[in-house]
Amino acid sequence: MPQSYKDLFTYRFSLIIYDLTVEFCQRWILDGRLNGNIGYAPDKRLADQMIQAARSGKQNIAEGSADMKTSLKMAIKLTNVASASLEELIEDYEDYLRVRHLMVWDKADQRTLYWRSKTANLVSHLSNLGNLSTLSLLPLPREPEIAANLLLTLCHQATFLLSRQIAAMEQKHIREGGYTERLYNQRIEYRRKNGK
Repeated sequence: MPQSYKDLFTYRFSLIIYDLTVEFCQRWILDGRLNGNIGYAPDKRLADQMIQAARSGKQNIAEGSADMKTSLKMAIKLTNVASASLEELIEDYEDYLRVRHLMVWDKADQRTLYWRSKTANLVSHLSNLGNLSTLSLLPLPREPEIAANLLLTLCHQATFLLSRQIAAMEQKHIREGGYTERLYNQRIEYRRKNGK
């Protein structure tokens, strides 16, 4: 039986990213507050774009996985779209931090390493959630700098894994060909065996 897309680490990361992004946007983009002080106008358009980028990452992983059986080429394309959507989200989080004079943590920063370890452990033990919110497993931190850097860490982990997933699918396509090629080869083999 083929692996469910819900078992993919890339999907699990994207699910957490989506849930936390919705919460982040409600808390700091739509509210416009920074550390409890009004200072930025609520930005519905930005919130919509960020939530849609997070949703696109998640949904394209699911759709790409579903397309694996009939079109490996389409699965690769959709997985690339998922990665591009999360890259767009990375830009939004970096912009959020920069314009508010908050720090973007370096990948070697101890706080980044802490979140990387914690989230990798969570994702590796995440099973089918059903109706359980990932927010109950990984609540969004109360400080916007910490929350945005947590989401940056998650996005970087997801895009790294997506690049490996795409490379593996490309190798599979090189080795096995696509669905149409396999059907054609089966038809040729059938005709050869049956003298047609």
